[in-house]
Amino acid sequence: MGSAAFGAAEQFIEGTIAAALVALWLLAIAMHLGRPYMLAMTRKFTLRLGADLWWTIYVGLRDVLLLQVFLGSFIFFYPDVVGKNDLPITGGLAGAVAFAVLMLKLMTKGDSNARSFQLQTFLLGLGATLYLVPYVLGSQVTTVSSSIAAQLASVLVSSQNPTWALILCYVSQALVGVMGLVAVLYNLRLASPSLSKADAGAVGQPATQS
Repeated sequence: MGSAAFGAAEQFIEGTIAAALVALWLLAIAMHLGRPYMLAMTRKFTLRLGADLWWTIYVGLRDVLLLQVFLGSFIFFYPDVVGKNDLPITGGLAGAVAFAVLMLKLMTKGDSNARSFQLQTFLLGLGATLYLVPYVLGSQVTTVSSSIAAQLASVLVSSQNPTWALILCYVSQALVGVMGLVAVLYNLRLASPSLSKADAGAVGQPATQS
C-alpha cells in the first residue's frame, strides 16, 4: 500500500514537472525575444540607476527561467522515469539544447555578440520544438481513442516507445556530460591566469618569467 502510494505521488510530481516545462519553455522564449522591447524601455528612464536595475532584473529573470528549464529537464535523464511515464520522447534532447544555450552565455559575450544571440535564438526554438511538439501531439493524446492518436503516441510518448526513449535518454546524458566537461575546463582555463597573476602580485614578482 505504501509503495503504491509512493509510486503514485512520484508519477504525479513527474507529470507536474513535465506540464510546467511547457510554460517554462514558452516564457524562456518570450523573455529572449523580448530583448528589443526591454532595451527600448531602458531609454525611457531619466535616471541611469533605474535603467540599470531594469536591465539587470530582465537579464536575471531571463537566465533564471532558462536554468529552470534545464533543471526541470533532469527527469528525462533517468531511464526508469522516461520508461514508465507518458513523457515527450525528445524531452532529454530539449534539456541538452537548453544547457547548450547556457554554455553559449558563459563562453561568449552574450547579447553583445550578434552571432551568439542568433545562435541562442535558433537553439531555443529548436529546444522548444523538441519538447512542445511531442508533448502536445504525443503525451496529450494518450487519452484520445483514435487510430491517429494511437500512432502518434506510439512514436512520441516515451512509455510507449521505450527503446528509442532509452536511446535518446542516454544520448542526452552524454551530450550534457560532454558540454559540462567543456564548461568546467573553460572556467579552469579562465581562472588559472588570474590566480597566477594574483599570486605573483602577492610576492612582488611578475606573473610570467622567461
